[in-house]
Amino acid sequence: MNSGSDVGENLQLADKLIAGAADDDCRLVVLPENFALMPERGRDKAKAAEEPGDGPIQTFLSDASARYGLWIVAGSMPLNSPQIAAERVYGGCPVYDPKGNAQAIYRKIHLFDVDLAENQESYRESRSMYPGDDVVSVDTPCGCVGLTICYDLRFPELYRQLVDIGATVFTVPAAFTATTGEAHWHTLLRARAIENLAYVIAAGQYGEHADGRSTYGHSMIVDPWGRVLAEAATGNCHVAADFDPDLPQKLRSEFPALANRRL
Repeated sequence: MNSGSDVGENLQLADKLIAGAADDDCRLVVLPENFALMPERGRDKAKAAEEPGDGPIQTFLSDASARYGLWIVAGSMPLNSPQIAAERVYGGCPVYDPKGNAQAIYRKIHLFDVDLAENQESYRESRSMYPGDDVVSVDTPCGCVGLTICYDLRFPELYRQLVDIGATVFTVPAAFTATTGEAHWHTLLRARAIENLAYVIAAGQYGEHADGRSTYGHSMIVDPWGRVLAEAATGNCHVAADFDPDLPQKLRSEFPALANRRL
């Protein structure tokens, strides 16, 4: 997606893309990070923040999952945090089942506070966001899904913890910068898949946004052997691939790298 600063317009676009995925016989949909709002200022997220289970964005997600009869891993959206008065929100990823019921919420743990000196880019998510603490997975027909968001991708210890609680699929909704995406996106996604023998579903923002940021796109699905099954560089669209929910465990049995860990 290329989300903007109008929540209503973003939800209309998301609905269109979810409908397309449903027509493509998808059973699980992953939306990008900040799918409902890519604001002009980071602190504008606080104006759209919701309490878990209450608010127009979550109402839309519940309705869409029920209307289309599929699972939705809802990228990320602003949720109230203990510091909402200071305009800091959680980046929350709620998950809905095909009946429209919320099954889990993951709150982004790692916040993107970096300086890219060579490109004169600086990012401070901690100014408008509050970090989560909990490692979260949810059981779906595609397998046990470990929930992560964007910058989490650079912290392999999180993915190891998700494997230890049963994850065979990782979701990585993201708004990767064009600079870091070009350098590392494909490599990191394939590495997380290979080293954990897990599927990776990565849904990305692409193009220019209201805050001047340029995001990398390249939404893709990677299988547990590191093969890219589907990818779209840019464009408001969906990518789809067939899953074998039993493949991760089969590979982990045949190639027991996880069982051979010593640290």
